[in-house]
Amino acid sequence: MAEKELYKSEYIGSGTFIITKPKRKKAKLRQSRLKGTVKGARK
Repeated sequence: MAEKELYKSEYIGSGTFIITKPKRKKAKLRQSRLKGTVKGARK
């Protein structure tokens, strides 16, 4: 399970990489939706 959580990149060839990174946790996703800027809102 620890292997899945890490950032990893694989070089395929001619400047192409496959990059895998851990998924965002549900709590973080929820916070960014609540506190994130809304389209059309003032800055």
